[in-house]
Amino acid sequence: MNENIGLQLARAPRIWRAVLDQRLAPLGLTQTRWVTLYHLSHMPDGQPQCDLARAIGVEAPSLVRTLDQLCEQGLVERCPCDQDRRTKRIHLTPKAAPLLEQIETVVSEARQDMLAGIDDNDQQKLNELLTRIEANGQSLLNAEPDTDCD
Repeated sequence: MNENIGLQLARAPRIWRAVLDQRLAPLGLTQTRWVTLYHLSHMPDGQPQCDLARAIGVEAPSLVRTLDQLCEQGLVERCPCDQDRRTKRIHLTPKAAPLLEQIETVVSEARQDMLAGIDDNDQQKLNELLTRIEANGQSLLNAEPDTDCD
């Protein structure tokens, strides 16, 4: 068994994000901003702030500053939840649409470049293997108590 596989699995997303950071920098986007916008654009509208934080892989309080900045730019809105006033739901604004199109183009081109030389069958197999690893990890995490966030 490859003893370095954990290190490789950790290193690959860092390199992937660094490539995206480099390519998205001309748009004036920091990693935290483009990651937040990208995730929001691929989730149903009106996500609870806590769910967005979980999808991104950060603690909910860590997301607050980024959301403040995106609100100031007019790219997102935070609205109270009808069922629970403590919960904030996040909505993309129409102003975000052109920027999201640019982000999507950059991400698509980077994906193509990062997967160069890997045929469709190998990409499918890689996807299956990563899905299995992720599911195994999720099972391990689910065995431990989860913390609530608002």
